Formats: sequence, structure tokens, C-alpha cells
Amino acid sequence: MTGSPEFHVKRADWHRDQALLRAVRGAVFVEELGIPEQLEWDGRDAAATHLIAWTEDGTAAGTVRLLPDGRIGRMAVLRAWRGRGIGTALLQTLLELARRQGFAELHLHAQVPAITFYRRFGFRPDGPVFEEAGIAHQAMRLAVQ
Repeated sequence: MTGSPEFHVKRADWHRDQALLRAVRGAVFVEELGIPEQLEWDGRDAAATHLIAWTEDGTAAGTVRLLPDGRIGRMAVLRAWRGRGIGTALLQTLLELARRQGFAELHLHAQVPAITFYRRFGFRPDGPVFEEAGIAHQAMRLAVQ
């Protein structure tokens, strides 16, 4: 799909790649951010479209999912791989995929420090800032063209 010489982004299969996706999300959300496991593993992954960023040495370094209702979530990049364009590549690839699948609108809950990142892709705030899993978030929407 997309990437750089250091990594590439591909579609993942939850059943086949679950251990890798769980490892990335567990490291970022559960260990680093302290989100309780019962909140992270919400039972919606089997129905979602997942992307995974692979490094050239075969490490799963990032992931994101798209739910059937158009909600983007669980965007995670391992700390050692941040700042190298993985988040951008994951989101660009997911937006291309959503357009091909005919989504009219996408929405997400951005952690407040990530609002600027999502604005770069055209996402707009929707409502006030709220707390989710003990972290300040902003609902955001994007009309898919």
C-alpha cells in the first residue's frame, strides 16, 4: 500500500494478525497510557478493517482500525517509531481505503494533543472536549470525497 524505505503499510486480518495488533495496541494504550484492558479490547475488532505498519526488519510498529460505522480508532505507533511518518501513512492509507469503500463520512475521537495531526487531513472538531478512558478527547469528523 504505502510507506517509506523504513516501513510499509498493509491491510491486516484480525484473525491472522491479532497477536501483532494486540502487541502494538497493548504497548501504547494499556502500558504507556494506562488504559484498562477491558476498555481497549471492546469486542469490535473482528468486524473492523485493520491496517498495520511493518518495519523493514519485520516489526509491527503501528496500527489503526476502521469500524463499519465509519469510526476510525485505535491508531497506535510504538514510541520508538514515532516521528517517522507511520501515523501519516496509516491515516492516508485508511482514508484511501474508506473512499474506495464508499464511506460518505468518517469520525474519530482524537486525544487532544493529536487534534492538529487530524486537522491536517481535513478533520474538523465536533462538539466540546470530553474525557474518555481518563484522557481528554475531541470528537472530529471528515466528509469523505
